[in-house]
Amino acid sequence: MNKKTTPADLFLGILALLLISVSFYQTWLGLQQIFGPASFVIALVLSLLLLFLCWMLRNAKLAGKPTGSLVGIYIFIASFCFIANFNALYTRFMKTDIYTDELRDINKNFTALENDVESKLSYKYNKATTQNIEIKKKQMMEQIKDPGNKGIGTRAQLLIKDIERLTGQKVDLLTPVGEDYEDLAERMGKQIDNIVSDLSPEERLLKNDINNAAFKWNKNIQELLLLSKKDKDGLSQGLIDESLADYNKLGSRAQTVLGNDKIHFEPVVSKTQQVGKIGFAFEHAIKNFGMYQFVVLAGCILLDFVIVIIILLVTDSGSYSGNSGGSVFTNKRSGKTIIPNN
Repeated sequence: MNKKTTPADLFLGILALLLISVSFYQTWLGLQQIFGPASFVIALVLSLLLLFLCWMLRNAKLAGKPTGSLVGIYIFIASFCFIANFNALYTRFMKTDIYTDELRDINKNFTALENDVESKLSYKYNKATTQNIEIKKKQMMEQIKDPGNKGIGTRAQLLIKDIERLTGQKVDLLTPVGEDYEDLAERMGKQIDNIVSDLSPEERLLKNDINNAAFKWNKNIQELLLLSKKDKDGLSQGLIDESLADYNKLGSRAQTVLGNDKIHFEPVVSKTQQVGKIGFAFEHAIKNFGMYQFVVLAGCILLDFVIVIIILLVTDSGSYSGNSGGSVFTNKRSGKTIIPNN
């Protein structure tokens, strides 16, 4: 049996080496959360086994031998690489989107908590009037802090007159301490809260702290979302952990101050702490399956399984053993030509 290296051998060898080399790198990254530094050795062993099986498959096909058991072993080993590849690629391409979704959910949680607490507090006016006063109060506070026109200017005074008309009570025009207009805005806001509400000191402080936290984290999150992809990936988890800690603290405090009969609070745990873990990647992909998830899935299948399909399709069956056969591209009839004797 005389074996010669053919262009098909070179092509398949180079293709297998390229695909499995990329698979090796992604497998290494994808297994790090489980095996740590040992993931390099594990990924290398798996990749070498896949290369060896590709060579065995081609030889078996050329010799006309059964390839079913080799294909089964290849699929079994490649499945481990596929799982790790999917984790690495999905984490790399989807991390920013996952962080962004979590940050936006936190904004929604703060808004929901703010509205929930507001609805449970006691006010002197009906709901529509109270909401209108609250809106104008926030606008007035922002106007007082406006860098271009700090203090109680014309616009702020107009908003104060609107609040006086809605409440039927006089609002005192306070003065800043030095140049601290943030403090002035807070004191003006508290004065209006006192006019509107029949709140205990604890309820008033809770309402103020939740409003400030909702504003603070909304601003910080919006600023973070404007950063580059690299900066977002590096800073998001820290902001998520800090904001959720504040949210859970305020929610638990609201339940204590208002009572279990008025508000029920469930602490929120960061889902992004699981980013980079195999289970999270598959769970998130299934729940949010779309075009991006499909592309990552197709890429992982291409890396780990397409080379076997190509080898089986293009390899001439039995060409080293004298058996008839061939690939789907070179399937020709062969045999002896019988010339009758005249």
